Amino acid sequence: MAAKQPPPLMKKHSQTDLVSRLKTRKILGVGGEDDDGEVHRSKISQVLGNEIKFAVREPLGLRVWQFVSAVLFSGIAIMALAFPDQLYDAVFDGAQVTSKTPIRLYGGALLSISLIMWNALYTAEKVIIRWTLLTEACYFSVQFLVVTATLAETGLVSEGILLLLASRLLFVAISVYYYYQVGRKPKKV
Repeated sequence: MAAKQPPPLMKKHSQTDLVSRLKTRKILGVGGEDDDGEVHRSKISQVLGNEIKFAVREPLGLRVWQFVSAVLFSGIAIMALAFPDQLYDAVFDGAQVTSKTPIRLYGGALLSISLIMWNALYTAEKVIIRWTLLTEACYFSVQFLVVTATLAETGLVSEGILLLLASRLLFVAISVYYYYQVGRKPKKV
């Protein structure tokens, strides 16, 4: 008995035929524009989405500001925890500290906020960046109001306090600016 040879493998013409490929892509729903004007090359990219769409377009200097904020919060927190007398003296020129506990509690709170700032520095998520910027703006606003109220009560006006107030207003303005810049809708390219 002679062994039969299997028939040679034939290539399907439908896959090489351009019209057939276009019909298949149309049935799958890929290759055309979606509602956002994006062209998907495969069904997987259509289902999963385009990661470029979710990337945050960072305003110029945002990461530098986040770094400066984290260092500022950390530095003041460590100073308040370790040297409460010197911190109080630097702000309120020569006024005596009655208790170190509130200043150390302030340092602990600042250290907690600084940890959030350090973590926000390494994230790309828009929502987290915006919340940390809003946290900064609220903190600096509250600090400005508290120091202003203390000035009104005590009447102590020094160069250190005026510098602190001016810096807090500047920090509020910068944080709010970046908050709105990160929240803006990206322009279509």
